[in-house]
Amino acid sequence: MADLILVFVAGWLGGILNAVAGGGTFITFPALVFIGVPEVAANASATVAAMPGYLSSAIGFRRDIAEMDRSLLLRLTGWTMLGGAVGSGLLLISSNAAFAALVPFLLLAATLVFLRGAQIREWAARRRGAVTAYGAGTMLPVAIYGGFFNGGLGIVLLALFALWGMTNLHAMNGLKCWLSFALSVISLVIFTVGGKIVWGPTLVMGLGTIAGGLIGPVLARRIPMPALRILIAVVGFGTTAIFFLRLLA
Repeated sequence: MADLILVFVAGWLGGILNAVAGGGTFITFPALVFIGVPEVAANASATVAAMPGYLSSAIGFRRDIAEMDRSLLLRLTGWTMLGGAVGSGLLLISSNAAFAALVPFLLLAATLVFLRGAQIREWAARRRGAVTAYGAGTMLPVAIYGGFFNGGLGIVLLALFALWGMTNLHAMNGLKCWLSFALSVISLVIFTVGGKIVWGPTLVMGLGTIAGGLIGPVLARRIPMPALRILIAVVGFGTTAIFFLRLLA
């Protein structure tokens, strides 16, 4: 019962962070590892637990998504699911020892991407048009990363959209939420077939992410963004340090 309460609270906090600024993975993934879920299964379960939050956010941006060209949206969804399938497949063939060795570096990279997210988007915006708009060659690598490890995916997607030349932030956020949902759906299928989802904690955490996603926008109006970014950075770097210590132990 204590473990289920912990993963629900972690899902709730992760849902809030994802709704407000991103970074929910820094809470949900370590919580599953803490209760004894192996690293590969914890990563798979955290990705699936985030799916309801992605869907509810996409529904919130449904009008912006509906304004996009239907054929373009279908192509992007297809490329995302293809890359997500590859990344999820790579996770399945990874041993817990190998993935555990990568985790501190993945968390560190995700934390740095989160902290520099605004600068990354500005850099991409200055170079909009530098790559072929909506190119599969840029979408696929990002989706492969997202299928393998979900941390920092939203920020990378926003930077990619800016690089493509998109400027409407609502449309960008809507597309980010929809593609993240599509990626988590294909990951759900692959992780289920591979037997990597610990269903009890995942379902409880999923309920927490829904609750957090609903309250997140309310808190966003009350918590100063700089303070929230500092909090997420402390959590991100702290979690990274813990996993580095686990690796060295």
